[in-house]
Amino acid sequence: MPEYPDICVYEDALRRYIVDRPIQSVMIRSPFVLRTVEPDLSECFDRIVRTVDSIGKRLVLGLEDELYLVIHLMIAGRLHWRKPKSAPTRKADLAAIQFEHGTLMFTEASTRKRASIHIVRHESSLAEFDRGGLDVLTTSLQRFTRQLTSQNRTLKRVLTDPTLFSGIGNAYSDEILHAAELSPIRWTTRLTEEEVSRLYEAVRSQLILWRDRLLQENSDRFPERVTAFRPEMAVHGKYGQPCPECGSPVQRLVYAEKETNYCAKCQTGGRILKDRSLSRLLKDDWPKTLEELESP
Repeated sequence: MPEYPDICVYEDALRRYIVDRPIQSVMIRSPFVLRTVEPDLSECFDRIVRTVDSIGKRLVLGLEDELYLVIHLMIAGRLHWRKPKSAPTRKADLAAIQFEHGTLMFTEASTRKRASIHIVRHESSLAEFDRGGLDVLTTSLQRFTRQLTSQNRTLKRVLTDPTLFSGIGNAYSDEILHAAELSPIRWTTRLTEEEVSRLYEAVRSQLILWRDRLLQENSDRFPERVTAFRPEMAVHGKYGQPCPECGSPVQRLVYAEKETNYCAKCQTGGRILKDRSLSRLLKDDWPKTLEELESP
């Protein structure tokens, strides 16, 4: 799922490509993608795009007369820039927003049909899409601490909960926790003040690092390759590869369709974390330390 740095890249590109341009038409290929019936889709035609913003992981196109298109990419949704009058004809195509100079194609590389478009009137209607998560880049350490410790949950789950923190998902939470040298299953209420401060700085530095890096990479083009797996990442998607800090093999936890990557030496004191689904089967055979994992 595109996270804060990816959403920033899309925002930047859309401002360059479609702001102050009128929408000619919107073609819907998948009946699942449009989740509202009023206002009618045709009301978007011939209206000029005035603003591009975001609410968490949702993109918001503000049209004339307080009409808004809210796009939620979910896990597999992506945006692409195509030639004028391109129609959504391929299996992955969900919708095409056509402009005179090109077409914004909305795709989803999944059969789950989770991505969506909502059309709403008036800026006040956008509040229903706000999950309430804290924007870490604009908040204080004190506010971050209160939010983090408001529930006794694991760090991985808290960071990726959109009602607690905005814009952080599976990929960047792995990078944040590695940078902070904290275990993904560490309980929030058991953190020391120094660990909370370290996590706060890691969240901010990692999101800014990746936002700026991706903006620079796509400054002269439309971002066609938005992915959660990047070769420059330290641990996310790097299972079995050496940690860039210590050289130990990156480990993983797999649960509920998600994979958490971490470095045991840097983050868990060398302890291998048990995958819930595997631990019931492997029991005592599951290695508890890096030494056990690497022994013949």
